[in-house]
Amino acid sequence: MSKFFNVVGSDNITVELIAPDEEVGSIKSILLTNIHASNDATVKLFIQDDPLSGTTSTYNILTNLDIPFELSLLLDNPSMLRFPVDFGLYITVGASDTVDVIINT
Repeated sequence: MSKFFNVVGSDNITVELIAPDEEVGSIKSILLTNIHASNDATVKLFIQDDPLSGTTSTYNILTNLDIPFELSLLLDNPSMLRFPVDFGLYITVGASDTVDVIINT
């Protein structure tokens, strides 16, 4: 099964790709595509838990990575895409950026 997202950047907006405790199976790959015709996209991809204590733990997979315009980045090493089920997967993109995300499980 695949999940598809079109993430439009805005200041301090984080998009939840996979919710904590969501059963998605093993992630095989994540494709990030900058669909802008002339500007690079800045991407932050991270996992974060949502404990009852209210104190979250955040771990970056990518941080402030620039994806050139009209290009894609494929993350296809399943071991780097494995995280505990009580963590969710999130993305933030630059204020004027638009990135398509495809998650293959």
